Amino acid sequence: MTAARERGQEYLLERRLLRRRSTGEVIEQTWTQFSFPTSYYYDVLRGLEYLRSAHITPDTRMAEAIDLVVSKRDAEGRWPLENVHPEQLDAEEGVAEGQPSRWNTLRALRVLGWYSARDEH
Repeated sequence: MTAARERGQEYLLERRLLRRRSTGEVIEQTWTQFSFPTSYYYDVLRGLEYLRSAHITPDTRMAEAIDLVVSKRDAEGRWPLENVHPEQLDAEEGVAEGQPSRWNTLRALRVLGWYSARDEH
């Protein structure tokens, strides 16, 4: 199982979490939009969260994905809910698409903290 997990992690990293290896194009535009709950959907923030929880050492192949996360922070330091999946129950009562999301903000802050800690080791 470890070998399979490591292959999957390398697969994500080789593609910088969102690009086709063959052409460099973004695989799916919705992957650049952050949702919560994610359910079975993938987005860049979810990929970064996985790598963080798997204790992967951040490397330069994550830089574009990290830059995307940083770029979505609003003036108050929060991240929006961007991609609501129609079959999902409301995870945040009263939060509509495009509004600040406490869950996306928590997820983004965790990822950015993990990524920035790479310089401390």
